[in-house]
Amino acid sequence: MKKLFLLFCTAALAACSSTKTAYDYDKSANFSAYKTYAFTEESSDLGLDEINTERILKAVENELAAKGFTKSENPDVLVDIHLKTEERVEATATTTGGAYRYGYYGGVGMSQTTVNYNEYTDGSLFITIIDAATEKMAWHGVGTKTIDEGISPEKREQNISYAVKQILYNYPPKNK
Repeated sequence: MKKLFLLFCTAALAACSSTKTAYDYDKSANFSAYKTYAFTEESSDLGLDEINTERILKAVENELAAKGFTKSENPDVLVDIHLKTEERVEATATTTGGAYRYGYYGGVGMSQTTVNYNEYTDGSLFITIIDAATEKMAWHGVGTKTIDEGISPEKREQNISYAVKQILYNYPPKNK
């Protein structure tokens, strides 16, 4: 029963998520040779507070560990993480009324248009895997989602973990 509940929760999370992901990779990269990793220096300075930076780094560490990677001082790959946010405004116009009166001197129309503005922030998390020996990009993934700033720390951590899992879902790429 517990497994069924966990499966239901995972499916519900996936259905509710609106994380859009994309990836690309170097077809000549030997992904089976990559077993160890280290973060680039830039990955620790994401422009976020320390708590959320740690959440992102920990989520990436957990996903890489699940894929068989170990952290190393002499890595096969470097993992570079960047974050970009963009303020967005969405406008919706609604027109009501439309009454029309026609008289001897012409017609008069009456209507009212209301414009509602919705301001929100889209956040994009970029994860790049670089071959440490050649310093060439081997794989690159990105996830974009509207940020909900009013959520609990637990939900924020859950969202970050889910986004990282979605971004790294296609790593390593399947050979076709």
